[in-house]
Amino acid sequence: MKCNENFTTSNYLQPIEYGIQCKETKINFLHGTTTLALKYSGGVIVATDSRATAGPYIASGTTKKIIEINKYLLGTMAGGAADCQFWERVLAKHCRLFELRNKERISVAAASKLLANMVYNYKGMGLSIGTTIVGWDKNGPGIYYVDTDGNRTPGNLFSVGSGSPYAYGVLDTGYKYEMNDEDAYELARRSIFHATHRDAASGGFVNLYHMKEDGWKFIGIYDVGELYYKYMSK
Repeated sequence: MKCNENFTTSNYLQPIEYGIQCKETKINFLHGTTTLALKYSGGVIVATDSRATAGPYIASGTTKKIIEINKYLLGTMAGGAADCQFWERVLAKHCRLFELRNKERISVAAASKLLANMVYNYKGMGLSIGTTIVGWDKNGPGIYYVDTDGNRTPGNLFSVGSGSPYAYGVLDTGYKYEMNDEDAYELARRSIFHATHRDAASGGFVNLYHMKEDGWKFIGIYDVGELYYKYMSK
């Protein structure tokens, strides 16, 4: 069966084989965001902006870009919103099945590997995913970056999205592993704010989560308009 050039839904039973035939038919998706995750002595901080764009059009100013996979796992959303939401929900299902079968929580490394393996099957077929999987397991806190091609990288500090170069500038300057909680919150807020200030595809609000040994905690949501007067007046 040939690829439908008008992008209508195919009844083809093998989506991977169908996707291979569609490699030459592509849509150029325009997207932008800023997400970050940083590990420090008190756990892991996850922060994102809340603007969703469709090219030059601002589709939403209140998008939730931190996906709660379970009480001990979070995923960020950068790239295509539908792709990230769908595959991280599939990941949540597999994590729950792992817990039921093995009577223990899945590790952060295993969860990120599951996601990387799943999206790798669709490499080159138009997915748009750039996510950080954050969690806490018996080995402590963990952060893994996973992208569309199935690449998977562990680390202590990641920022993903069109605003990430601006966020990295603030993060690299202020990051210290021995920070206390308030300093870590402030660093994450400031990093996202400066990204929204310089990157047109980022904006709205800063959503902030803290991953600790007893699970994630929602810290707050902060209007970048108010943060402008806080930071730029200094």
